[in-house]
Amino acid sequence: MIKKDKKPEELGSWMDTYGDMVTLLLCFFVLLYSMSSVDQSKWKLLVQSFNPSALEESDQVVLDAKVTEGEGKLTGGIPDDGGGATDFDELYLVLKQIVEDRNMQDSVEITRGDGFTFISFRDKVFFDGDSSVLRQEGKDVLTQFAAAMSQANKSIKEVQVLGHTSQGDPQRPNNIRNDRMLSAQRSAEVIIYLQSQNAVSPEKLVGMSFGQFRPIAQFDTEEGRAQNRRVEILITKNDTVEKSLEEYYNQVYHNNQENTGN
Repeated sequence: MIKKDKKPEELGSWMDTYGDMVTLLLCFFVLLYSMSSVDQSKWKLLVQSFNPSALEESDQVVLDAKVTEGEGKLTGGIPDDGGGATDFDELYLVLKQIVEDRNMQDSVEITRGDGFTFISFRDKVFFDGDSSVLRQEGKDVLTQFAAAMSQANKSIKEVQVLGHTSQGDPQRPNNIRNDRMLSAQRSAEVIIYLQSQNAVSPEKLVGMSFGQFRPIAQFDTEEGRAQNRRVEILITKNDTVEKSLEEYYNQVYHNNQENTGN
């Protein structure tokens, strides 16, 4: 029996299906490629578009991630462009990258320890002499720091802002009232700005002031007075043992002096 030839439209039906499958595969691989270079915020939007309930979990999706100190980026996973951080250790890298990008290494020092990140803003980053009005430069860097901290809010236990003054005349202590009020107002202004930027939950923000009575250098030189005139931010991690301020200072300032040979 002679078989009848198939009609042309019957021959083309399976090819149409095959072509559609190849097109879908191509789109899938293009999607995977685009995800390999997407930043964290775009990744969240993508996950949310597929499953809105998965947005909370998307922060933790990082495959084979490796963090190199000083880069502030994740390799092998979702890169971080300095705009946010979801992990406490990553927060340190992001803050450090902000300081380097702004070329503020001489006036802002960031130290990482066991369960804490300590930031010292020296001299006039935030305030002019005898003033508690935040300078624009201080607002700009705090805005970036607040954005980074907000992404790590869940891993942050507390943010302490410590205000300090310097003794203007090495031979004569400052007026007690003016000294204490100025350092308290400075720490309060930094806290108010961080809270206005939704850096962390308000109950985690704590202000402390010490006037001139927690110096880290001598008052008899201009350089020493500039070091003492500072605002410090101590960020502690959840589920860590709380230490005294002296213990933090020993780790931060004593170790730094050993490392620099001072």
